[in-house]
Amino acid sequence: MLYTLLIYENAEELATDPEAQRKHAGEFGEFVAAVADKIRGGAPLKLPEDATTIRIRDGETITTDGPFAETKEILAGFFLLELDNLDEALAAAAKIPVARYGAVEVRPVATEIMEMVNEESGGQHP
Repeated sequence: MLYTLLIYENAEELATDPEAQRKHAGEFGEFVAAVADKIRGGAPLKLPEDATTIRIRDGETITTDGPFAETKEILAGFFLLELDNLDEALAAAAKIPVARYGAVEVRPVATEIMEMVNEESGGQHP
């Protein structure tokens, strides 16, 4: 079963301290090495001020540049893991370094919706 592990952290602290960034990268490297055979995707994300949101309302396209909300914890990245069950997903999430000072949200992937989209697109969805 596929699980998305959403990583929330206070990126402000990391952004200002290169030493902390190196340590952080090393800790994540250890996690990635431990679950490498389970990883199906994932990436760190840029800060909210680098994001743009798009909405279509009454046929009009509206774009909004970030940041979108005043918050300390931001969605900083994600992993897509193939695991046997929720307990295994929770155990993996607990090994992500950010779990010690931020938060890791575990969500099952709605594979049934992916299958419907795949059928409707003629098999074009990965």
